[in-house]
Amino acid sequence: MPEPTKKEENEVPTPAPAPPPEEPNKEKEAGTAPPKGLCSRALERKDSEWSLGESPATEEQEKQNANSQLSTLFVEKPQTGKVKVGGNITFIAKVKAEDLLRKPSVKWFKGKWMDLASKAGKHLQLKETFERQSRVYTFEMQIIKAKENYAGNYRCEVTYKDKFDSCSFDLEVHESTGTTPNIDIRSAFKRREVKQQEEEPEIDVWELLKNANPNEYEKIAFQYGITDLRGMLKRLKRMRRVEKKSRAFAKILDPAYQIDKGGRVRFVVELADPKLEVKWFKNGQEIRPSTKYIFEHKGSERIMFINNCALTDDSEYYVTAGDEKCSTELFVREPPIMVTKLLEDTNAYCGERVELECEVSEDDANVKWFKNGEEIIPGPKSRYKVKVEGKKHTLIIEGATKADSAEYSVMTTGGQSSAKLSVDLRPLKILTPLTDQTVKLGKEICLKCEISENISGKWTKNGLPVQEGDRLKVVHKGRIHKLVIDSALIEDEGDYVFTPDAYSVTLPAKVHVIDPPKIILDGLDADNTVTVIAGNKLRLEIPISGEPPPKAIWSRADKAITEGSGRIRAESYPDSSSLIIDTAERDDSGVYKINLKNEAGEAYANIKIKVVDIPDPPVAPNVTDVGDDWCIMNWEPPVYDGGSPILGYFIERKKKQSSRWMRLNFDLCKETTFEPKKMIEGVAYEVRIFAVNAIGISKPSMPSKPFVPLAVTSPPTLLAVDSVTDTTVTMKWRPPDQIGAAGLDGYVLEYCFEGSTSEKQSDENGEAAYDLPAENWIVANTDLIDKTKFTITGLPTDAKIFVRVKAVNAAGASEPKYYSQPILVKEVIEPPKIRIPRHLKQTYIRRVGEAVNLVIPYQGKPRPELTWKKDGAEIDKNQINIRNSETDTIIFIRKAERSHSGKYDLQVKVEKFEENASIDIQIVDRPGPPQVVKIEDVWGENVALSWTPPKDDGNAAITGYTIQKADKKSMEWFTVIEHYHRTNATITELVIGNEYYFRVFAENMCGLSEDATRTKESAVIAKDGKVYKNPVYEDFDFTEAPMFTQPLVNTYAIAGYNATLNCSVRGNPKPKITWMKNKVAIVDDPRYRMFSNQGVCTLEIRKPSPYDGGTYCCKAVNDLGTVEIECKLEVKGGLSFCRLLLQGVPPNIIDSYLRDLQSSNPEEY
Repeated sequence: MPEPTKKEENEVPTPAPAPPPEEPNKEKEAGTAPPKGLCSRALERKDSEWSLGESPATEEQEKQNANSQLSTLFVEKPQTGKVKVGGNITFIAKVKAEDLLRKPSVKWFKGKWMDLASKAGKHLQLKETFERQSRVYTFEMQIIKAKENYAGNYRCEVTYKDKFDSCSFDLEVHESTGTTPNIDIRSAFKRREVKQQEEEPEIDVWELLKNANPNEYEKIAFQYGITDLRGMLKRLKRMRRVEKKSRAFAKILDPAYQIDKGGRVRFVVELADPKLEVKWFKNGQEIRPSTKYIFEHKGSERIMFINNCALTDDSEYYVTAGDEKCSTELFVREPPIMVTKLLEDTNAYCGERVELECEVSEDDANVKWFKNGEEIIPGPKSRYKVKVEGKKHTLIIEGATKADSAEYSVMTTGGQSSAKLSVDLRPLKILTPLTDQTVKLGKEICLKCEISENISGKWTKNGLPVQEGDRLKVVHKGRIHKLVIDSALIEDEGDYVFTPDAYSVTLPAKVHVIDPPKIILDGLDADNTVTVIAGNKLRLEIPISGEPPPKAIWSRADKAITEGSGRIRAESYPDSSSLIIDTAERDDSGVYKINLKNEAGEAYANIKIKVVDIPDPPVAPNVTDVGDDWCIMNWEPPVYDGGSPILGYFIERKKKQSSRWMRLNFDLCKETTFEPKKMIEGVAYEVRIFAVNAIGISKPSMPSKPFVPLAVTSPPTLLAVDSVTDTTVTMKWRPPDQIGAAGLDGYVLEYCFEGSTSEKQSDENGEAAYDLPAENWIVANTDLIDKTKFTITGLPTDAKIFVRVKAVNAAGASEPKYYSQPILVKEVIEPPKIRIPRHLKQTYIRRVGEAVNLVIPYQGKPRPELTWKKDGAEIDKNQINIRNSETDTIIFIRKAERSHSGKYDLQVKVEKFEENASIDIQIVDRPGPPQVVKIEDVWGENVALSWTPPKDDGNAAITGYTIQKADKKSMEWFTVIEHYHRTNATITELVIGNEYYFRVFAENMCGLSEDATRTKESAVIAKDGKVYKNPVYEDFDFTEAPMFTQPLVNTYAIAGYNATLNCSVRGNPKPKITWMKNKVAIVDDPRYRMFSNQGVCTLEIRKPSPYDGGTYCCKAVNDLGTVEIECKLEVKGGLSFCRLLLQGVPPNIIDSYLRDLQSSNPEEY
């Protein structure tokens, strides 16, 4: 079975390319043998409806073949149509919906299988509508910009539940131009003369196409009456496909059959199994037996006859047997059409109707008309029409012209005829000639003439064609021709000529348009004033109109201005008049008059000319005030404003030593006062002014007197009390934020006693300021001081003073900086407090040779006394450096030694108050080697070793041992075991017959010992025969009393953030852990969580508050003993009694919390 045509995007599939020619075979008898040739299709296909019965030839056959299960659904079926290439066409199908509960399903196909729903797009659109009143569904298929390959057979199928109906229709696509196929018409004429010729043998067109060049396909198609050339080429391609071997068919259908119209064709297949059921199909619809289709069974042969073949039988047929099928193509050929009545030569006049007639041998035959060898394609927009009445064919030419004179021919599939048409002109007479006209501007112009013939013509003006428009109309009624122009304009004047088409006669006429003079002042102001800048050239061009062109005269104060070469002169042109003033001056201002005159009238106008200039420069500005980077300046307006109001001023400045001026404002300053900014302090400046009006910028004014910007500094910052004694107060502060170019010479510190001030509102920094007369303030330093710290001496004890400080430079003293509150002259004792860093609360470990640098902050006033001790003894300052400052103390050891290890105690004392803290420092080094390494036993391939720990552990715990072996022959050492914790080991997998030495390294946190201890004797691994005696070991006692390997550490916590206490314990049996706070066991308290993992004990305190501080204890108990360890927890960010009470804490808990705090820190309460 042929495969369906492949799909292409957005267009109807194109035909397959023609196959290469094959060797022709002899023709076989039509209908009896499977022919390889192909007959021509019908020239025109008729509309046909698809059904499951026989081919739809007549209405009676349709009724006879109707299936009882099918229902006719179509109300209106799509009809066969024609369209030109590039044109649009719409096919409409309508379905009645009276008996339908829902919308029926409609599908459109091209050919036999191609569903067009997938091709909808730019060239194909499918639409559907529903009319509620008539209850009719309308389905439309619109083809847009048709192409040649869109031609072919189409099918529309409608389905509703068990009802089905379909119909087929054809689409013909013609060339849009008048070109004909590439054929030799004259030779065709010679071959098809009307004379009766001897009958030639029948030609197999199918064999002819197979052997022809693809360029000759179209020539052969018309010569032999083939209309569906593309379909034949597709079938030619399918015939070349190799059929697969069939199991159901012993013999299949031939690829194609051909038969003459009205003949009988016979299809035969032979079955491999005669019991199989056979069904015949045409274009996918099953064929039922009828008078047209006759079925026969002869043994295993299945035969179908088609009687009286018509053009509608030209299609694809296939037969099914079981699950297999085979197909073929049937081509129905029409007999050639002969020309029975020839064309006759004809003469006619232009404009007449011409008819060329001929007769052919068949009714409604396909006939082609040619003009001078080019095909004539009639259509709605064509001048040529073809009329067919049975066998009579007529070519009609409406309104013949001389261009229609040519040789016309008619061609059929079996003959041709030609004739000549001659079209001549009739003699032309001028009945009414054109006349010259003189028209006023704005009136209508009408040129009229009459000739003897009703023909068209052309109008020209000054030799150019006249274009119709809104104002110009060309009228042609019969033999009268008019040219009408509404509202005549000057440009309408000229020579007009009317020339009839196809004649050399011309009708001329002249049109003259006149107009009174006018002065056009639309471009001037309402008072006709023209402003010109002094020194510029004025060219005042006034448009004028009038026909003929008027004469213009300019004057001023009744004195005419002549045309010539003077500074003030006039110039005249046809459409304008100009007044020219070279280098305008102030005296040229005044009223000028223009006067126009021609034969149609007179006009005049007055024009005022105003000469303006830039203003005079202002006088030199005055600088009235000066700041750190600014100044204030003012000036007087200029005496003469140049005839135009002053719009504003530009200001410039420069350094006195420079010649470069810099503009300070880019927007005009409207006032006569300005404040320049962003100047450099200490640099001399000058300023100047420019006046600006609508004309331009004046010359600059004289420069101002030089001035130098200087300013005092900003107030000092961060004034604070450093220390207070019974007679002195030490203040400190920071330099001003802004010092300026004048620099900073020093500071003045002033004070006054409380009771002599009156407070006012706080300043911008939030500090209280005081309003005091200058004489109430006492200067503490007689001379300026450079430092930012000063001590006020000689003050009475228990007095309260206010303090302020000023910064002084060349511009004077700055604004004072006040201390926010009065200061009591009395020394304040602050108890000492040591702030041990977190990393020093545990043992501080360093290796030998590393530097030790520990910084311990502390507090206390007056300055505390510090004492350092190591293990209770004084520190040797030659080995350990101690440096003390006001806020911290430093222990520094350049190269640490093991002798520096120990406990360092720090005591900070202020009068009767003191604070103590301790720091553990451990200096570690690599350990020494083990003392003795012995070979305990040798058996088989194993050696048992034992050793004693090293005397020197490097001041750190021994973490393991590394054991190496060496063969006595090579004495090369190889590591056997690393990081081994015990003091005995068994070395295995030794080589029998070898003799080994062993050595052991000790290891701690610093690494391996420098040396290793080697066995004195060697171990000989003897061969087989030695009996190994198992050593007797005593059971080891693993029980152990609980012991803390890592103690608890005093901890500081932040209120609201979780805190954890950690320690590690060892013991066997596993000890029971109990946590206590202030000697009270913690049990079922949701604020605490307790963990124990691998001997590590953790107590987590969730979001502690100040009353969670205190002494915490971890207690471990087993059968061998009990051990406890304590630490202190201090929670920062404490809350007051009222705050805790407001948060809902019970008073008894608050009281207990405060007592605990007082007992733990008695010096703070």
